[in-house]
Amino acid sequence: MSQLLVLGINHETAPVAVRERVAFAQEALPQALIALKALPQVQEVALLSTCNRTELYAVAGDGGEVLGEWLATHPGDAAGLHAYLYRHADGDAARHLFRVASGLDSLVLGEPQILGQVKQAWIAARAAGTLGSRLDRLFQHAFTTAKRTRTETRIGASPVSVASTAVRLLQESFARPSEATVLLIGAGETIELAARHLVQAKVARLLVTNRTLAHAQELASRHGGYALPLDELDRHLAEADVVISATASRDPVIARAHVEAALHTRKHRPMLLIDLAVPRDIAADVTELRDAYLYTVDDLQRAVEDNRRTRREAAEEAEAIIELQVARYAGQAAARARTAPLKQLRSHGEVARAESLAKARQQLAAGVSPERALEFLAHTLTNRLLHAPTVALREAALTGDAELARAAERMFPAMDIGNAEPGIEEAADRER
Repeated sequence: MSQLLVLGINHETAPVAVRERVAFAQEALPQALIALKALPQVQEVALLSTCNRTELYAVAGDGGEVLGEWLATHPGDAAGLHAYLYRHADGDAARHLFRVASGLDSLVLGEPQILGQVKQAWIAARAAGTLGSRLDRLFQHAFTTAKRTRTETRIGASPVSVASTAVRLLQESFARPSEATVLLIGAGETIELAARHLVQAKVARLLVTNRTLAHAQELASRHGGYALPLDELDRHLAEADVVISATASRDPVIARAHVEAALHTRKHRPMLLIDLAVPRDIAADVTELRDAYLYTVDDLQRAVEDNRRTRREAAEEAEAIIELQVARYAGQAAARARTAPLKQLRSHGEVARAESLAKARQQLAAGVSPERALEFLAHTLTNRLLHAPTVALREAALTGDAELARAAERMFPAMDIGNAEPGIEEAADRER
């Protein structure tokens, strides 16, 4: 039997060294979704991958075992992933997505960017053709829930993002913004937010580099910075007192040798490097260099603890809203499940009608009289409609299934269930 499932890892269950091995770039999502949909018993699937989490949302059988096995080998080898993996089913799966979309499961409590990332995951699954009706309804309900938590509580008041937390870390370090040169690597939403916060902090000089120079130029022009080609990074790295990086590269953008050379040129004036990317943009062994201070998204966990304390009350209110929405979602799902047999019955009737009518038309076209064609239509349609219930009632009588007989009596109060017409019985026998 298929279930609504969530499988994934996040900043609470897995370190960045594990998360980066199962992080998917945006351009890799279509192919990944198609591969996931092709797995046995997977009916619907969506993939959410951010710097803090990689999660699969699916309608599938077998408890999602194939999904976990697939994730452990994509996009790279993540041996031992199962030790970090969490799984949620049905109502718990809905609750998890609602909390994620509302910012309650984020590194920075209430951060606003995650809702946009959840919407992008929904859009990608829809474009890839892997989003069915059950997942679509789940995501739509998640969007509604997130909107309510933000409008009815203060969880989104004075929004704090990983980017703003990084800038606050800069302000509390040796690098005073008014005297510092800051180099931004990337041109996505996180870097855009960092640029805004740096301008508000009155940074002295802002450099922006990106693989696509035009994107770097656009961002730099909006915030009074200077754009650089990424292939000139080595030449300009020594100018930076602070580096903030957030690209979608699968490999490090800055190696230890780059920082070592830059520190030599700077006569070992300290550098602050903040890596907000998963997979990481800055080689981990940079921490071994004297005068280089490297922070990753995991290191920001301590820096945002104050934010968590101040938002705890709003989070409790948001959790209460989520519980109400989970109950509502479960009620709607149960109602749809109860009406499923009715839809199947009507579908069966429509198919029987269309096929019987097509055969009657064939007889008319072959020269059979209208009266005989009508008799054939009535007889065939009756047999098609009553065959399955007749067989089921006969088997119920033989096995003593009184519950089915009582249900039939409630459905057909004017019919004597115990005395079905012989003609129908015989027709059912013939069709068997």
